[in-house]
Amino acid sequence: MFSISDIRLDMLATHYVGNKANGEDIYISKELVELESHELKSVLLQYFLTPFQEAASFHFWHASDLKLHEIMHFASAIFDNPDEFALQSANIARHLHEATNLPNIKSGEVHIAYFKGCPVDGKMVDAIGIYKTESKEKFLKINQTRGGYLFEPDEGVNPNKMDKGCLIFNIEREEGYRVHVVDKTNKGNEAQFWKDIFLKVRASADEYHTTHDYLKLCKEFIVDQIPGEYEVTKVEQIDYLNKSVDYFKKKEEFNKEEFEQEVFKIPELIDSFRKYEKQFEENYEVEFANNFDISSQAVKKQSRVFKSVLKLDKNFHVYIHGNSDMIEKGYDPQVGMNYYKIYFEEEN
Repeated sequence: MFSISDIRLDMLATHYVGNKANGEDIYISKELVELESHELKSVLLQYFLTPFQEAASFHFWHASDLKLHEIMHFASAIFDNPDEFALQSANIARHLHEATNLPNIKSGEVHIAYFKGCPVDGKMVDAIGIYKTESKEKFLKINQTRGGYLFEPDEGVNPNKMDKGCLIFNIEREEGYRVHVVDKTNKGNEAQFWKDIFLKVRASADEYHTTHDYLKLCKEFIVDQIPGEYEVTKVEQIDYLNKSVDYFKKKEEFNKEEFEQEVFKIPELIDSFRKYEKQFEENYEVEFANNFDISSQAVKKQSRVFKSVLKLDKNFHVYIHGNSDMIEKGYDPQVGMNYYKIYFEEEN
């Protein structure tokens, strides 16, 4: 996840790409989109960046040589010389048109954006966004007149719904850049077009991203899935979170069976975790090995979002770092309120 609050949208080009297989043409804009309106920039930043805050990480790849990868070539030209943005945005649109050789791929506008100040792994880097809008929604414009109101039907793009997109961060160039991908319009074979045919990307499999993604899996399972299947207290949830992070902190290599036994222990809970892991792999297009090297950098970053805080109304925040057996929950019928009893040996 990355924050979008300080990211700047520097340039934007929009072209139209028809379906070449159906004989549809391409339209290349002669000018960039004007971005003087602060309100417009704000809406575009939300539209272009929000869907990628939880997106999986990929890299460009080529069967023989990354230098032959078209999108990577165009992106590198922009990163090396931003003055070529307009020229290379047109090349990206033409490449998309050439790749659209399946009759069921929808036509639409392609937007190429240039961002500055993207926070990635503690660094501020530039990024290039490529987006395609295929779906338009009908809406009503309501205008006040002298005698009342005028309703006008129209259609446009919902800024809260992205069809297809990718973000190319200017890091890890030799590995094919860090790339995040979104495709929410197609399933099955059609979904392969954007990711596999046009972008040609593969899921990142280095130890940093593997560790990062597995900790993300653990957090989602503990916070979102367990409460729906079992009766667990907040203290028990925090205990599972702490045990997960502690395992990654004290180990150099991940062992799946060992992790499951140390953290979840109960066979039914382990089975549930394995099912959730398979679903996670499908949703984020990743595949976890049973053993992998642990990245201490990824653990340090992800441990920040593993909240071990027990919030009691608006009065108390209890930080739990381990040994949940020292905390008891109860209910006082006379007072009509819940309570926690905490045992300790020394007060510091």
